[in-house]
Amino acid sequence: MNRKNLLGQRFGHLTVTEDSGERKNGYVLWKCRCDCGNEILAATNRLVAGVTADCGCITPKSRKSRTAEDLTGKQFGELTVLKRIENKGTRTQWLCRCSCGKLHPATAIDLKQGKVKSCGCKKYGYFGGIDLSGRRFDRLVALYPVKEDHKGCSAVWRCRCDCGNEINAASYGLLNGDIHSCGCLTKENGALLHTHLHHLENTCIEGLVRAQKNFKNNTAGFRGLWRTKSGSYRVTINFQKKLYRIGTFKTFDEAVEARLKAEEYLHAGFVSAYNRWQDRATADPQWAEQNPFYYSVEQIDSEFSVKTNA
Repeated sequence: MNRKNLLGQRFGHLTVTEDSGERKNGYVLWKCRCDCGNEILAATNRLVAGVTADCGCITPKSRKSRTAEDLTGKQFGELTVLKRIENKGTRTQWLCRCSCGKLHPATAIDLKQGKVKSCGCKKYGYFGGIDLSGRRFDRLVALYPVKEDHKGCSAVWRCRCDCGNEINAASYGLLNGDIHSCGCLTKENGALLHTHLHHLENTCIEGLVRAQKNFKNNTAGFRGLWRTKSGSYRVTINFQKKLYRIGTFKTFDEAVEARLKAEEYLHAGFVSAYNRWQDRATADPQWAEQNPFYYSVEQIDSEFSVKTNA
């Protein structure tokens, strides 16, 4: 029976970390950590004889030649290997091109073990499980994801506008119908806004009507609802150029009810207050001049508080 102590010794790509307490054919089975990070059990005789020198991450071809396996041109997930670059520590590193067009470095072991399959676009390229590549949002066409946004719940997409300009746009803004162009549409309509729309207290009266519509791009099935990874529904509402978070609800019906309640309180409440003010203003223009319409909203926890002079 072999009692040789191999603790701390190195054999090829393996470093012996501890005695597992197990035996095979009378030889100690040692716990070994490979350079790639994996752990295996290896018998004393196979380590000493050089039969076991890695966890299996090194191919027979590269092991025999004692040189790194040439991965040039090979594909791993969305990555195509272009050329070898400077090692990352003791690991061979390759420059790859992702299917989205971005260059990305990756170690050989990460590629071969499937730990790296893209530049990261597949992680950030989805919102509610939907890939926006090629999707049209009014004047914008989504091209490819470029990064995660600051809230960590969406992706930022590179988009091409019909006018030829390209911009980065958050997926939640595209899906929610908040972003329509690179800005050219706003410029075109800007000169006409004052003749067609009525703005009061940072609120467009006509815009409140538009806010009652469900957009085709809304993947949760109802305006202002967002499906979370856990399956619950996050509810928000825009009013007076501010985004209010109503809460998160377990079921779709509860979320819709909360959204409708907020619309009734804020949107319908605003219009109703304005109509009351307008009636009095028509009857008493002097009062209206001295008391311009105002409608102030404050959110405390999940409740809204409104102050108005109507």
